[in-house]
Amino acid sequence: MRGEIDEIDSELVRLFCRRMDTVRAVAQYKSEHGLPVFHPERERKVIEKVSARAGKEYGTGAGVLFQTIMDISKSYQHIQLSGERGARLRAQIGAALGSGATLPKKARVACQGVPGAYSHEAARQMFPSPDLSFCGQFEDVFEAVRSGECDYGVLPIENSSNGSVTRVYDLLRDYRLTICRSYKLPVNHCLLTSGETDLQKLTDIYSHEQGLGQCSQFLRQNPQLRVHIYRNTAAAAKFVADCGSATAAAIASEECARLYGLTVAARDFQNARQNFTRFICMSRELIIEPGANKISLSLTLPHTAGSLYRLISRFAAQSLNLTKLESRPLPDTDFEFLFYFDFEGSVREKPVLDLLCSLQEELGHFEFLGNYKG
Repeated sequence: MRGEIDEIDSELVRLFCRRMDTVRAVAQYKSEHGLPVFHPERERKVIEKVSARAGKEYGTGAGVLFQTIMDISKSYQHIQLSGERGARLRAQIGAALGSGATLPKKARVACQGVPGAYSHEAARQMFPSPDLSFCGQFEDVFEAVRSGECDYGVLPIENSSNGSVTRVYDLLRDYRLTICRSYKLPVNHCLLTSGETDLQKLTDIYSHEQGLGQCSQFLRQNPQLRVHIYRNTAAAAKFVADCGSATAAAIASEECARLYGLTVAARDFQNARQNFTRFICMSRELIIEPGANKISLSLTLPHTAGSLYRLISRFAAQSLNLTKLESRPLPDTDFEFLFYFDFEGSVREKPVLDLLCSLQEELGHFEFLGNYKG
């Protein structure tokens, strides 16, 4: 029986290669006549036909098999057509690669918060000698970079236990800066008080919403505490230090205790022992450093069934590992979404660059956000 299966598999491979040779000719015809790669009505009819031929027992499986074959065929057609597409993106990426630019050790860097904030620590890890500007809001960081006041901006993008920082995703859409590096910072929250304090007498807790979310178990266990959202953890610590109240505490870093003269009432205060926040570094100009291994995109898709699946299948066909998929609602639309993709890859690899250039040509909105060290 295994021998018979081997013979059948050999015949299937021969027919698959024959089919793909024809697909190549189809791609050439579509290129010459300006036809789209995806033809939904044709695809639907093929699936219905093969499912009916396979009969009741095997019909569903045959439909899945041929859907996969057609996804591979479409991906191959896109590759065949990619050399004619994305001239603007190819030029932009080519210029960045040709410049050989890297992040300097010393630069004007904007980060949100005050000294002691986690963004402060992430900026110091990315730039050994930064000339730091502290901003009150996330948007102020974007504005400082866009205006040229600062060369780079450092902001949190996601936390391993509390999810994405959605406001930063929205600002990426609005400001269209590029990502040139990311850094994964271990985050160990502390409960900080003004002097030695009886924890049973605490009435108020101050921190950023991400810090509060990462320490939610303690807050659920103590529902009597009043929670105050601050613009960042370090600012919350500074406020507690300034007010000097024995009933107030902040959730922030141990560095903040040293900076603002606070007492560490509890360490490793977060829900998860392994707690990381990923920060991104943004710039006006596209910089692709040697060793860049992560790519970020933002894009919209047709508001039709299967459009997201068809896009993801193209990454799968190139064996590209998607590490992040985030959707954010588009303003002034009826629940349409902007998608953010992170995946492992480099624009120095031709299949990756060809895929990006094809997507730029095909989609209504497509933004290459950067290729950077992840």
